[in-house]
Amino acid sequence: MADRFYELTVAGCKRSLPILNVTDKLAIAGFIMLGDQELTLACAKALAKKVPPETDVILTAETKGIPLAADLARELSMPRYIVARKSVKAYMENAIWVEDISITTKGVQNLCLDGVDVDRLKGKNVLLLDDVISTGGSMKALTELTEKAGGKVIGQACVLAEGDAANRDDIIFLEPLPLFDAE
Repeated sequence: MADRFYELTVAGCKRSLPILNVTDKLAIAGFIMLGDQELTLACAKALAKKVPPETDVILTAETKGIPLAADLARELSMPRYIVARKSVKAYMENAIWVEDISITTKGVQNLCLDGVDVDRLKGKNVLLLDDVISTGGSMKALTELTEKAGGKVIGQACVLAEGDAANRDDIIFLEPLPLFDAE
């Protein structure tokens, strides 16, 4: 159980985030949107105001970005969004995949798209979306996946830019989130 917390206000919602060690030197504030409908919808409404107008489709990675992508697509009156899955599923035909290394995931994982979703990305302007951007590993994998599918990345968006990501001028985000020393 965490004994340290970071007080965050984003899109008008206040949350107390537990600070958790991820290595012997690094700790992060655990930001979990899954199940928090108030937070997810408020963040989607705030992000909708920042999305490039030429966006054709939203692409997110399984799992934490899914509710945010659903609400953002609804806010933008988009009929669909696309989810990069963590493994090739039995129903997928002509799937493509790339490797993803993320600060919050142990080891290397794959992100993959069904051939149907590849067709949906081909020739489209794609907004990449996640809950948090930190090292950029997941965004790099989503960019590779988009390019493999023949789409064009026109933006990278998230709710929180963690650590040095907050200094980047090539991402869209609502609030910065600091990193912490492990205890």
